[in-house]
Amino acid sequence: MRAVRHLAAPSQAGQAFTGTPAVGALFTTAAGKLGRHFCTASVVDSPAGDLVITAAHCVTSPLGTIEFVPGYDRGDQPYGIWTVTKVYVDQAWKSSSSDDDDFAFLRVGRPGSSAPVEDVTGAERLATGAPVSRQLVQVIGYPNATNQPIGCQNRLRQPMAGQLEFDCDGYTNGTSGGPFLSEVDQATGQGLVIGVIGGYQQGGNTPQVSYSAVLGANAAALYKQAVADG
Repeated sequence: MRAVRHLAAPSQAGQAFTGTPAVGALFTTAAGKLGRHFCTASVVDSPAGDLVITAAHCVTSPLGTIEFVPGYDRGDQPYGIWTVTKVYVDQAWKSSSSDDDDFAFLRVGRPGSSAPVEDVTGAERLATGAPVSRQLVQVIGYPNATNQPIGCQNRLRQPMAGQLEFDCDGYTNGTSGGPFLSEVDQATGQGLVIGVIGGYQQGGNTPQVSYSAVLGANAAALYKQAVADG
């Protein structure tokens, strides 16, 4: 059992907002139509422009066809619907569901369109191996109970090796996979992805405290694999 140290209460709560282009909700599908949204993902810069990042635990169970809807807001789909065509998870996650490897890259495409998602939404930049403790981040997620994303800003803590902690209320089921964004450009909403909600307790057992695996060498290698496969 890992020793965990965190604040007794968060200093603030996530606020609903209209969303940002490169962050969206993952949906199941039924009869060719969007079903329910169940996790969060974000577009990451890549040569082919067709990769998004989320938590591995979001895409481990068979879900059928998964759709990514960037910028989703109360039913609006301003940047279209993108079908997940391939899922990449780390070997350590495949073999033992390691908390430290709870991240995944998804390749997405849109039938009949040659333009990649990054050309439409822009992208966050993936940052692996960067110093992260006490980093100021914005975290965005789509709670299952609402049809609008929430956002909150706070400083990260590192309560145990391999894990990051973000304290802010409101991050319920559905926010898993939501990006930890540092150095956010206020004009575009884009920043550096230094984590995604997941990891310890699959992202946290309470809405007030969220976790992420540290994105290190394994995340960098998985991204490289996904890029090469494109």
